[in-house]
Amino acid sequence: MTNPQSDAASAWTPLAFIETQVEEIKQTVGSGRVLCGLSGGVDSAVTAALLQRAIGSQLTCVFVDHGLLRAGEVEQVRGDFVAATGVTLVFRDEADRFLDALAGVTDPEQKRKIVGREFIRVFEDAARQIASQTPIDFLAQGTIWPDVVESGTEDGTSTIKSHHNVGGLPADLQFKLIEPVRTLFKYQVRDVGTALGLPDSMVWRQPFPGPGLGIRVVGEVTRERLGWLRVADAIVREELTAAGLDRTVWQFPVILLGDVHSTGVSGDKRTYGQTVVLRPITSRDAMTADWARLPYELVAKISSRITTECPAINRVVMDVTSKPPATIEWE
Repeated sequence: MTNPQSDAASAWTPLAFIETQVEEIKQTVGSGRVLCGLSGGVDSAVTAALLQRAIGSQLTCVFVDHGLLRAGEVEQVRGDFVAATGVTLVFRDEADRFLDALAGVTDPEQKRKIVGREFIRVFEDAARQIASQTPIDFLAQGTIWPDVVESGTEDGTSTIKSHHNVGGLPADLQFKLIEPVRTLFKYQVRDVGTALGLPDSMVWRQPFPGPGLGIRVVGEVTRERLGWLRVADAIVREELTAAGLDRTVWQFPVILLGDVHSTGVSGDKRTYGQTVVLRPITSRDAMTADWARLPYELVAKISSRITTECPAINRVVMDVTSKPPATIEWE
């Protein structure tokens, strides 16, 4: 599958891309209204910023807390993004809805599709509430090119995994889709974000999957497991920043092996605890990736803090597999 926006095949520049997309959005939307699903990641942020530049007050962003976000993300999105863009933001706390829908589900493809389905249903409900006078015509998403490729939606490509915003969409979608960054790789999206004037803290935020921690808990997603994983993930992010490696490590998933336990020792007592996997990644476009060679001292500090601050976890391991053969996320 060939990327139609490959900067190797054309004279691609972020400024030219912005100009073209703004005009296309204006022509497509006309006098209609757009609902944009906002996650706080750079893909949806750039999508929203492009729409804001093109159609202004015809755009409303919806940020859904699906209960699968990392520690501090709700506060960051509700504060930082609105301050940076001035968009109209509607916040929905839907944690119970998503976690109830995921209860008992262990298959990763099913988890992704459940999250995609519930997102759309929440957006449809939000649209009904917002559009008391004028209906919402379009749904905007921050889909990027690797999402399309891995979901196997074009050119007969086989499905590697369904992204919630591509292969996870329901067949009875009630909106027309707008996906202005669909043909871009992550590094191109970041270039566009910088050109649009978005702050570095937003542009350089590590990629985070739409299904969130739901696909970083291997096995059934429960509130207890999510709590353990949030502690471990927050420690990793803090230590990576303290080490000055935020831009060196492209992405750093932390995975909880929900159904795997191992024997350990705490003081003079036996433990039978949880295992987390560290997955530091270097990449340019997410199509291929390698594991990041972190300093041993940093790995040791992360491991010590996780097992000390989250007693339910008694083992920390590192994934040293490239992509391919492995994908970046475990599910």
